[in-house]
Amino acid sequence: MACVLIVKTGDAFPEVVDQHGDFETLFIKQLSTALPAHLELQVWDATRQPSAPELNTLAGIVITGSHSMVSEAEPWSEALKPWLKEVLANDIPMLGVCYGHQLMAAAFGGMSDYHPAGRESGTRSVRLTQAGQQDPLFSQLPESFAAHLTHAQSVMQTPQGCTVLAHNSHDAHQALRYGPRQWSVQFHPEFTAPVMRAYLERQRAALRDQGEEPDTLLANITDCQEASSLLRRFLAFV
Repeated sequence: MACVLIVKTGDAFPEVVDQHGDFETLFIKQLSTALPAHLELQVWDATRQPSAPELNTLAGIVITGSHSMVSEAEPWSEALKPWLKEVLANDIPMLGVCYGHQLMAAAFGGMSDYHPAGRESGTRSVRLTQAGQQDPLFSQLPESFAAHLTHAQSVMQTPQGCTVLAHNSHDAHQALRYGPRQWSVQFHPEFTAPVMRAYLERQRAALRDQGEEPDTLLANITDCQEASSLLRRFLAFV
């Protein structure tokens, strides 16, 4: 049976894992509700398992977030780059999230690094570009929608030929498209409101250090059904 592969690129905070599940579990919870009967979900931990799956077994891939930083060029992360290029060249449907978003950009010729404005965390507004409003995956979203975010690095320079689909006041590259069925997003469509809350609680000190008020961010957390629907709709392209 062909599979949709969840590429695990890191571990969530222990309290998040205990209460809600690790990164791959958050994706499984969302994707399993819309998974076609002829497909199964599999997980590959790229940080601990060096051998990449054969491409001919994959109907699609989803790349998780991570607490690692793309610019630090860890060996396991660098080893993913040529594999991702093969995925793109073979037109295998792909969706990168947060670290996956930044890694795809770096793999395809862009640059990901620390954002000069610091960390972006909480439930924030994201806005579609004109291209995003016409994109087959994003076009069913409202022009402006709420999304959960937590990241210190961003795609600072996009690869040549990619299309910017969404942006906001913090990040000009909230969503990108690389091919007919290859996308990436900086925000977390797999996060629920309780998961976002757990991340903000962990980040209280760091957020205060950059002049933000954690209690205000916590009070602004909402359900992000439009953003989370992207994961289920992605399966239509698999």
